[in-house]
Amino acid sequence: MRDDRPARGGRSDRGEIFGRNERPVRDQRSRDDQRTRGERPARSERRNDDLRPRGDRPFRDDSFLRSERPAHGERAAYGERPARTTAATPDGAARRGSGGRSAEFSPRDGTYSSRGPRFSESRSFDGERPRRKPPRAAPQAAAPTPKTPGMPEREGERIAKLLARAGVASRREAERLIIEGRVKLGDDLIETPSTVLTSLRGVTVDGNPVREAEETRLFAFHKPAGLLTAERDPGGRPTIYTALRNALPEGAGRVMPIGRLDLNTEGLLLLTNDGAFKRELELPATGVPRTYRARTFGDISQAQLEDLIEGIEIEGVVYGKIDANMERRTGRNQWIEMTLTEGKNREVRRVLEHLGLQVSRLIRTSYGPFRLLDLPKGTAFEVAPRDLENFRRTLSGGKS
Repeated sequence: MRDDRPARGGRSDRGEIFGRNERPVRDQRSRDDQRTRGERPARSERRNDDLRPRGDRPFRDDSFLRSERPAHGERAAYGERPARTTAATPDGAARRGSGGRSAEFSPRDGTYSSRGPRFSESRSFDGERPRRKPPRAAPQAAAPTPKTPGMPEREGERIAKLLARAGVASRREAERLIIEGRVKLGDDLIETPSTVLTSLRGVTVDGNPVREAEETRLFAFHKPAGLLTAERDPGGRPTIYTALRNALPEGAGRVMPIGRLDLNTEGLLLLTNDGAFKRELELPATGVPRTYRARTFGDISQAQLEDLIEGIEIEGVVYGKIDANMERRTGRNQWIEMTLTEGKNREVRRVLEHLGLQVSRLIRTSYGPFRLLDLPKGTAFEVAPRDLENFRRTLSGGKS
């Protein structure tokens, strides 16, 4: 049998003989002698100084904190948290922070910190999570203050409106003149456009007296192509006032254009000495129809033009309804008539170019009831007062 064989002997490092299944007896040297450099002492033999965490911080005695935790196996109800009580010191004394709030003891640095009540302390939701507050709505402008019935009506009008009616400038330009300090009442400088006056008596602009507002006058001018619809041009290009010097009758005074025509657009251009009337006609809400004739090149059908009656949006700009019709065609050249009521900047050209057409000529043939007809280029005539009065009655619900 294998067990009957003699065990193979061996020799230890110190010369002792031992069998195959035997281990040499360890030398019962002291533990201190068996330690080598770099070895750590046994846990049981560490000194109290070795128990300090890194940084030589004092040992944290948090037994009084652990005592508040639930026992093993117990679990707090879902959504509930234990209410925070007044913090206690290790010796059992309670402390209060500033302002009546509970102060908590920090075992790390041995200090007290005053903290306010947590969200769970201030409100109780009976196990439900708190809902977020809805976003605050953006502030809105307050409604205009209604007029007090007992207050007397204001006598007079704002000076900017009076200056515009007198033909000095448009209302916006008159406000700019006042802000620049160019308008005076006698020797006193008018500082705000909201100054209310009953008349323009004693008012001067740049030292020149302003005449009282005259009766509203209206002129029709055939603007040629190549003239800028402006009073002056920084680039030195010719303006409509260059041609109006000889086109207007004597005594017409200062007039302002109603709306604008592009540099290369020709046709009917209305002018008036009444700034308020000018502004009224320019507003899209007034809805005064304007008719144009455009000579274009390209492929277009009548069905495509009729679709413009529903309006069109081009590069984020919405244009209202346009009544467009094909007048005549020769090959790929055609004349198109378009009637619109908004009159946005370069509206006719942008709409036609959006349809793939090239505009070579653009003429305004009418503005409201006033037509260009056979008026020669560069000439003007004054609309009869009776026709003007009838036209003003059709504006703003029949108010003249």
